[in-house]
Amino acid sequence: MWPQILLLSALLLVLSFGLVLLRGAPYLPTMRRQVNNIFELAELKEGSTIIELGCGDGRILMAAAKSGIKAVGYELNPLLYLFCLIRTRRFKDRIRVVYGDFWQKSWPGADAIYVFLLPRLMNKLERKIRAEGLERAKVISFAFRFSNLAPVKHKEGVYLYRFKA
Repeated sequence: MWPQILLLSALLLVLSFGLVLLRGAPYLPTMRRQVNNIFELAELKEGSTIIELGCGDGRILMAAAKSGIKAVGYELNPLLYLFCLIRTRRFKDRIRVVYGDFWQKSWPGADAIYVFLLPRLMNKLERKIRAEGLERAKVISFAFRFSNLAPVKHKEGVYLYRFKA
């Protein structure tokens, strides 16, 4: 019985973390210093809204909520979704965690969008942002750049973009 439970658990982990690569990026937590850089570059005010595409463990969402910023996070990995939901429950008045593929969901209005995607997805992201009518939102990307846009600002691998509406 124990070998079957271990095998099933391992399969669940592989599926939860591995299949996400087909739609987005692997889970890598954003470092504390980069979290600070994200909010420094975004210059969001209390009451603003940020969307995080692939919210993982919820650390960006919680940093936003602690600053009085509303946050909406999307997570495709069911294990990370549940972990994030539990971890952010004390901020339920400022944080909403959505389970599912953010490419397939409609996004709410937002002042900023944060991503830690892969290079092959950055141009697709630009098209999705335009399709959602969020060209006026600040777009903050950790590590990866848009191929056809120059960042407005950057700091230690965090890039801030502004699209032209």
